[in-house]
Amino acid sequence: MSNKPPQIVALLSGPDQKGLVAKVSGWVFENDGNIIHADQHRDQEEGVFFQRVEWAVEGERSAEEQAKAFSEFGDSIGMKTQVAIAGQKPKVAIFVSKFDHCFHDLILRWKAGEFPCEISLIISNHPDLKAQSETYGIPYHHIAVSKETKPDAEAKQIALLKENGIDLVIMARYMQVLSSIFLDTVGIPVINIHHSFLPAFAGAKPYHQAYKKGVKLIGATAHYATADLDQGPIIHQGVANISHRNSVGDLIAKGRDLEKFTLAKAVLWHLENRILVYGNKTVVFD
Repeated sequence: MSNKPPQIVALLSGPDQKGLVAKVSGWVFENDGNIIHADQHRDQEEGVFFQRVEWAVEGERSAEEQAKAFSEFGDSIGMKTQVAIAGQKPKVAIFVSKFDHCFHDLILRWKAGEFPCEISLIISNHPDLKAQSETYGIPYHHIAVSKETKPDAEAKQIALLKENGIDLVIMARYMQVLSSIFLDTVGIPVINIHHSFLPAFAGAKPYHQAYKKGVKLIGATAHYATADLDQGPIIHQGVANISHRNSVGDLIAKGRDLEKFTLAKAVLWHLENRILVYGNKTVVFD
């Protein structure tokens, strides 16, 4: 049994003010914490302060007690505060349609121990990946979606997510647009992978759009889903060079690797509590 003390990760953001770094480090010291890593950023134009601080809990207080106390401290200095205890694995749901490259990549990375989470269920608007999901030992829920049935389908999806205590949804090339009502009601982050270098080529068939435009770079963008299609805060982007010799099929093939890597990075950073969202931007700490 490990004697390693529990660790807490906190993310803070809010109006910049004098002495914030000293206040945070002082609180951790006074509460028997030992800072392991700390990083901060200031948006010079907006005057917003951001910090990520990670510390070991070495006093008599439990990690849960100290996390709650730090959250209250963050409120007292006018900061928006997110606190997580290292080792507590959030529950994740994957939304998928028929494209399976991101689906398999995420699950294999999780099984290899790369993601500190529990992938609890798969939700799909098609039955195609049911057998593969069962092979991985993950419950698979097929909920068909059409224009007429979408409100009912989303209600079933939300009920499943809440019933299973899901903390994060990953859209692994889920070829449906989640409604604003879904996003408002579900109340948890949703990460999407879009197969273009946003804001270019938003919407359907971006590789076809890129081919017609004759671009020399294609990309993939992982972002938080919002009510505005493909306009949510960007977490990570990847690019690849192409040439006039590449067909649409070549672009799609090159894009698959970009999509897998870009989505995996974004998911890992989210699970490691490295991302702060403000406005339509993100700060991603090293």
